Amino acid sequence: MITARKWVAADFGGPEVLRDIEVDVPDPGPGHVTIDVRACGMNPADAKHVAPGQDRKLLPLSIGYEVAGLVAALGPGTELASGGGTVGDEVVAQVSGGYATAITASASSVFAKPSTLTFAEAANLLLVATTAADLLHTSGATEGETVLLHGAAGAVGVSALQQARLLGVRVVGTAGQANFDFVRRFGGIPVEYGPGLPDRVRAAAPEGIAAALDTVGSQEAGDVSLALVADRKRVVTIADGRRAKADGYVFVGASNPTSGPFRARARSRILKLAQNGDLVVPMAETFAFADAPAAFAALTSPHPPGKIALVIER
Repeated sequence: MITARKWVAADFGGPEVLRDIEVDVPDPGPGHVTIDVRACGMNPADAKHVAPGQDRKLLPLSIGYEVAGLVAALGPGTELASGGGTVGDEVVAQVSGGYATAITASASSVFAKPSTLTFAEAANLLLVATTAADLLHTSGATEGETVLLHGAAGAVGVSALQQARLLGVRVVGTAGQANFDFVRRFGGIPVEYGPGLPDRVRAAAPEGIAAALDTVGSQEAGDVSLALVADRKRVVTIADGRRAKADGYVFVGASNPTSGPFRARARSRILKLAQNGDLVVPMAETFAFADAPAAFAALTSPHPPGKIALVIER
């Protein structure tokens, strides 16, 4: 058994509730892998996980869903989900409690790291990319169609732009003007959100909008999607399950029984796309592991487009 540093939430709230503690990392049994973490991915879901209003019996809460690092130990008879695996191999994993310098995880969620990605990039790959894949798949987007993407400059949006381009799907994406070039970089046609959005989308896509993907959850996103897409089964959101249920469109995420299995199956394809250079992870900023509260503050505040990671130097 080894010891590690780990960030936990001692209360519900923001960066002020984070505490750096020492933990014992159990040796891996059959079907498990211990990872010497080099980067911890950060996602908006981390902040939602520690948001106020929850049962205090859950405290303290472990945080973080993605890591990248090196195999420190393999359980008896265990292989990585991608096959094989030896001590020292570079890996990426989806985990629970990923703000840690070492972690033991199920081998079914540990994969060989794409060599094309840094540790910080790899630690931010799987959650957003599988979410974007779920949105595109559920919408039924096919080659030659045009879709509307709300939040095109966000992390899920940028992955959706790249995956849509590989499918031959044209994307009109909402963004602030400051991020128009960023959206264009990944193949999207940017339109500014705000009053008059439906007319701007129609001007950008006179052929019509076949489906809408919502990563924002705003009233505008829902209203415009429903105004422009005839088939409500092709309006898909990851951010407003309540309205989706009320208005008869589709929510994908934890409460959708098809999302988990689809996203698990999609991971190997996502990793291959990244390895081939067809899917990149733009980074906004990296922080030292000791600076997790500052990183969490950046995560929950307006920041340049791209992902944020905690980096552990050895």
